Amino acid sequence: MRSVIHTATRFSAAFFSSQSSQKSTSLFSAASIHLRKMARYLTELRGRPNATDYRVYLKTSDGKYISPFHDIPLYVADEQECGVPPKKFKTNEILFNMVVEIPRWSNAKMEIATKEPLNPIKQDVKKGKLRYVANIFPHKGYIWNYGALPQTWEDPSHTDKATMCCGDNDPIDVCEIGSKVCVTGQVIQVKVLGILALIDEGETDWKVIAINIEDPDASSLNSVEDVRKIKPGHLEATVDWFKKYKVPDGKPENQFAFNGQFKDKDFAIEVIKSTHSYWKALVMRKKMKVDEIVCQNSSLCESPFKCSDAEASTVVEAVSIYVLSYWLIFAIRQKTNTLLLL
Repeated sequence: MRSVIHTATRFSAAFFSSQSSQKSTSLFSAASIHLRKMARYLTELRGRPNATDYRVYLKTSDGKYISPFHDIPLYVADEQECGVPPKKFKTNEILFNMVVEIPRWSNAKMEIATKEPLNPIKQDVKKGKLRYVANIFPHKGYIWNYGALPQTWEDPSHTDKATMCCGDNDPIDVCEIGSKVCVTGQVIQVKVLGILALIDEGETDWKVIAINIEDPDASSLNSVEDVRKIKPGHLEATVDWFKKYKVPDGKPENQFAFNGQFKDKDFAIEVIKSTHSYWKALVMRKKMKVDEIVCQNSSLCESPFKCSDAEASTVVEAVSIYVLSYWLIFAIRQKTNTLLLL
């Protein structure tokens, strides 16, 4: 066993050394690029991927643990890094932060754990089993980078006047339609293009359509009509996916408000503003009932659920660490096509 571990260690060192000169395939290069893009927020992984104990925690660039639900500002304009205002994309453009939960083309249903302290991202579990979405022909997994807008909440006690259904008790969902495949826990800046009103088991489940401002097409995409012109078929595929993705689980096709038509950007922003106001009321409540959303945060000074940095660290440190790094497993598999059991 010791020799296996030693061999693995020598192999991984040799592998990374030999690959470092090849820019296109360097794992370290990819990781460093990813870190540069995510300089404002970093991720810390706990547990094992594809297991019930897997958690993705978020922290600031200076190492303070945060809630991706409550601590990341909804509006990009509201955040600064070391006193420097965020990058300006367009003077009259409202930019939003998006927390990526599920990378494009993947199947694991990852989501912000709204009922856990610090709200890490985890894989959803139903009836004791990890949830994966089926491949709905001709689609593979999720067809966009899928995630949520922080500091929003679809209030289940509020009946939406447009859909006549209550909220689904989650942050508002986002489908980011850019060309880049993101990673779970990545925080990107997006501009909103429109919105779709999914009715999921009698609840309003808004789906915001957005584009990463770093995408090459971002400057050309400003509305749902632009999406139809520049990415033909994309909106139709989105409706088809949401309509059928639960059918393989034995459930009926989902329904939509507005006959499945996308509402425009202005309508979408008004919906986002309303969910932001519901979130504000949520985090300012005096007490938190059992089995309700956990509002623990590290930055909202007026919230009764604000915690200290030490308390936030205690939450994360209590969760198990999966020792063998993902990158080492990836490297070994790529070179030997075998899995070393340590």
